[in-house]
Amino acid sequence: MKKRYVLIFSVFTALLLFLTGCSGTKEETAGSGPVTITVMGRKSDLAKSYMTSIFEQYEKATGNKIKPVPFVDTEFEATAAEQFAKGDVPDIFMHFHNADLNRFDVEENFLYLNDQEWVDELTESTLAYCKDNDGNLLGLPYWENSVSGCYYNKTILDSLGLKAAATQEEFDVLCQTLADTGYTPVCWPAKGCSWMVQFALDPVFADHPELLQQINKNEITYADIPEVTAMAEWIDEAAQKGWLGHDFLEWDINSVSPVMSEGEAVMTFIWDTWFYTDLAKDGKYTVDDFALMPVFLNTAPTGTYEGGNLNMMMVNKNGGHIGACLDFLSFCASAEHYNAAFDGISTVNCFKGQTTNIQSPMITNVSESVEAHLRASTAASRVTGYSDNDVAVALDSLFRKKTDAAGCVALMDEYRIGRAHDQGAEGF
Repeated sequence: MKKRYVLIFSVFTALLLFLTGCSGTKEETAGSGPVTITVMGRKSDLAKSYMTSIFEQYEKATGNKIKPVPFVDTEFEATAAEQFAKGDVPDIFMHFHNADLNRFDVEENFLYLNDQEWVDELTESTLAYCKDNDGNLLGLPYWENSVSGCYYNKTILDSLGLKAAATQEEFDVLCQTLADTGYTPVCWPAKGCSWMVQFALDPVFADHPELLQQINKNEITYADIPEVTAMAEWIDEAAQKGWLGHDFLEWDINSVSPVMSEGEAVMTFIWDTWFYTDLAKDGKYTVDDFALMPVFLNTAPTGTYEGGNLNMMMVNKNGGHIGACLDFLSFCASAEHYNAAFDGISTVNCFKGQTTNIQSPMITNVSESVEAHLRASTAASRVTGYSDNDVAVALDSLFRKKTDAAGCVALMDEYRIGRAHDQGAEGF
């Protein structure tokens, strides 16, 4: 009899412990103690100075904890998608509002933030960037609102008596001249990186919205657009001529800083904020040695600049810390806190009350050129099925001579169409 009572008691105790453990998946209650908020994102994104600053400010002010869940940049989309498929969704998910976001079932997983008190704190353009097609606000844009282009070492060019290019033809001559003098003309981090292709495709689709509409209806492909093949041909020829460097297949995003700060390469296709957050401070060359000209990738004769892509903080609506997450976003959107985090960072305002950020002289010195050739980020955010990771795979095949320029474009089409189909896009 005693054994029976012991067994009943043990079963009751185990059940109680189980139910108590399950309570962690419910919304936390007041007085339940410090909360740990998980934030999933790319490793390099979570390490940005303004991100670590806001995390530290929040922890110090509230006693709660922020637990970053970083994934390697080049594996982020795939790894994060695997975690979501397992039901392992973080409290806050950091993502750019681009085509890859369709992989994460936004309506099922994330809270719409239309009614948050900080919405009016956002500038008009940043607010628009983070809304879906139905006008729902998907996340808090907490990022650098940068200008992408071809940033070049003006100190080196001046020493060689060379000047910035204003046309594709001039840029090609500049690249060959630099190569002849022993410099790597363009730092192209080919190991997993392909954001540069966005800059080439933006003019194609921003200047010709009918092409964007047709490709998103699966009525045409990249192969039907001559400029896309022209881009692939230019990249292929640049690699063969040594314009991208001898080691570019081994360069990844972490290689750009040493290559540029030591003067191994003269130019790179990147964004202004990078120079303030990632360029080595103790290198031979610093931010003061750089200037800006358009990107030339054979799709726009007079070049192009790309407007900002914004990383959003999205709240898991099925998580256990919804209230704490919303409080954290309100904390981030407070002028006192974002001004502390973005102090000295080169960025166009995301918030109306931003005062401590700076506008880079690299941009202001060529403001007329930027105004004339700036396109909104279009390829990554508007082309259905577009994925930087897929583009990187296609380019790797080109660089390793497994295919030619036309074959590279065919791979880009194959991957894009396949991803659009998997996402259930209409017409695919």
